[in-house]
Amino acid sequence: MRSERDGRPAGCRPRAARQRGMPRGPRGGALRSPAARGETLPARSLLTPSARGASGRSSRGSPARAPRQVRPSGRVDRAAGSLLSSGSGHFITRGNDTKMKIIGIHDGHNASACLLEDGIVRAALQEERLTRVKNENCFPAKSIRWLLESTGTDPGEIDLVAMHSTHMPYGMTQQEILKEFAESQTPKSYVRQMLKLTPANAMFRAKRRAVRLADIRAAGFAPERAVFLDHHTCHAAASYYGSPWRGEKVLVLTNDGAGDDLCASVRVGESGRLAPPIATVDWSHSLGLIYAQITFVMGMVPNEHEYKLMGMAPYAPEKGARIVYERFRKLLAFDNGAGLTWRRTGGVPHTYYSYKFMRDLVERMRFDWVCAGLQEFAEEHLTKWAENAIRATGVKKVALGGGVFMNVKANKRIYELPELEGLFVFPSCGDEMNAVGAAFLAYAEEMTKKGKPFEIPPLGAIYWGPEPERREVETLAAGLRAKGYTVEKPADLETTVADMLARGEVVARAGGRMEFGARALGNRSILADPTRQDVVRIINDMIKNRDFWMPFAPAMLAERSDEYVVNPKKMDAPYMIMTFDTTEKVGEFPAGVQPYDRTARPQFVHRDQNPEFHKIISRFAEKTGRAVVLNTSFNLHGYPIVCTAADAVDVLERSGLENLAVGEYLIRKPKGA
Repeated sequence: MRSERDGRPAGCRPRAARQRGMPRGPRGGALRSPAARGETLPARSLLTPSARGASGRSSRGSPARAPRQVRPSGRVDRAAGSLLSSGSGHFITRGNDTKMKIIGIHDGHNASACLLEDGIVRAALQEERLTRVKNENCFPAKSIRWLLESTGTDPGEIDLVAMHSTHMPYGMTQQEILKEFAESQTPKSYVRQMLKLTPANAMFRAKRRAVRLADIRAAGFAPERAVFLDHHTCHAAASYYGSPWRGEKVLVLTNDGAGDDLCASVRVGESGRLAPPIATVDWSHSLGLIYAQITFVMGMVPNEHEYKLMGMAPYAPEKGARIVYERFRKLLAFDNGAGLTWRRTGGVPHTYYSYKFMRDLVERMRFDWVCAGLQEFAEEHLTKWAENAIRATGVKKVALGGGVFMNVKANKRIYELPELEGLFVFPSCGDEMNAVGAAFLAYAEEMTKKGKPFEIPPLGAIYWGPEPERREVETLAAGLRAKGYTVEKPADLETTVADMLARGEVVARAGGRMEFGARALGNRSILADPTRQDVVRIINDMIKNRDFWMPFAPAMLAERSDEYVVNPKKMDAPYMIMTFDTTEKVGEFPAGVQPYDRTARPQFVHRDQNPEFHKIISRFAEKTGRAVVLNTSFNLHGYPIVCTAADAVDVLERSGLENLAVGEYLIRKPKGA
């Protein structure tokens, strides 16, 4: 079922960037895989991080184990491509492959898709990386097509299509989201609230389910293979099965704006089984929606700019922050029992329909006071909730999931609880994680139903996306050389990049498989020497244009991380989802910390997860004595992280960037260009 207007699946909006009146993003590059061209895929490109142990490798890296044979895809893949592009209702018959293959799909805000094979993630991708529309909100048809083509998988080989959320509202553009929040406490919104209590709501949800099934069929899958899974259980599954703990109890907390009528849950996982929730919180009492409403009140975009309020919070004077905190503190109250749930206090409206209430609450309060008061309220509430849950269950290893836990400062407070023994936060834990969570959950439930043992390995590295195609890079390099760019193919690209960083140059890197999620983890990153006090301004002037108060982040060798951050419980932090206090060596990376409170949101870089990036930092350390570099995402302001080589070159040409390492090449912009 396709839209007559633009040929996209029925669950998608039209081309959002143009509809919003926003400038177009960088052009997308070729993503056709070797499988789509009828070639045998190299084993290295198919193995996932946990399967091959060093998933960040580029085309120059050697496989971590002996190659396995992958079938040529030729004629079958051409059929698959035809199905995906035409939306035909015909399905390929499954062959003799006995591996269980599951496609996990998140078809909402920041849409994504994941291919799981026998419990291992083979590939995953966010739709925004292909459409070049940030936080694309639709059925991820392009991502699904890439998953199938890049792995040589036919739609008919898929055992289950795991859909996150039993109900997913229709996607909205950014302008529609802003309009929705502006009208969230008006007569129109009250009517919508009332309709949700009538049979009309069930009719609306049934119609939406039919559209989602049509999207599944249009992608080439049999609708009867689809399973629709609870939103918060998907969050919980991603965090539990992704965590490093096996054979012991894990306390799993989920918290977000809303999903399937909930905003939070508490449950325990043990021995590969995720128990039903001990406690849940209705979405009308959502902490995440309070934060989103205040983000909107502050003139920013909800569901996107909450991090900017968190970033401003440390700058506020304590007295002003306390005044606003006292106002927020009174909005929610824990129950009188174990304190695992909470409710709005008297007079506080449903948090989704509360714009005017929240506006009046902070009217004429200073911007920094509001940010700091809100952040302190969120940190205190989440920390108290985690403390209550640990006490109620007796389980001291905790896994977190859901968009509220993108708040890295709150994660730090939870980590510092004396009762807590270990903490795992799923990387990029907003709804994009639920493509993975849905796949994990469907696999666990299916294997349990069949009475078969199963294993889902701990998460490991998350370099699950495309890598630059050699032919495309060569073509682009030739074109740039003709324009006067300096194009080199160094014998040791990583050492060359490290030399440039040590000389104070800024280098963008697009190499190896792209990382999944919101954080650039070295393969689609802009790198610099973090001792340079002026490097933040330089990078902002070149490309980023970030708000002046927002810090950049450091990437450091995992084996030397204790030199730079205070980490008494030895938590691994490879995903930039935690902040830590810094040690006396903070002077070695001043551009990579929050300037006021001196905390850092680091990436611990492991050799076995990303050998090329680890080598860059190691060579930099050999030259400077400092095992830490500045790492920020490679993208134009307001657009997704670059995906293809063409995206990377487009940003190089359109921005002030001067140096690009892409694939095996180093490209330098001519002076004055």
